[in-house]
Amino acid sequence: MKRKPKISKNCGKDIVLCETTNRIVSNRTSDLLLEQSVPFSKNWHRVPIFRRRNYHGANKVCVISINRTQYSHARRVLSLLEERDYNRLQLNVI
Repeated sequence: MKRKPKISKNCGKDIVLCETTNRIVSNRTSDLLLEQSVPFSKNWHRVPIFRRRNYHGANKVCVISINRTQYSHARRVLSLLEERDYNRLQLNVI
């Protein structure tokens, strides 16, 4: 009888680090996270028409997700961003 592979406690527990509607800021953020060796995933989601007011009329939003164990390291890395880019990010606090 084969054993089931053991999975880490934090496997599949990704959390949203930040959101932005600006493509340039999302590219700068992902470049900085790559330079500092922080694993992440970046997805673009469509914003429904009735919620576009919350995103100042943008039709897409970039969502950057990370593993829960990397959250504090990623927040320290984001503090290295320029202030104008940092202000355009919508950070999620856990």
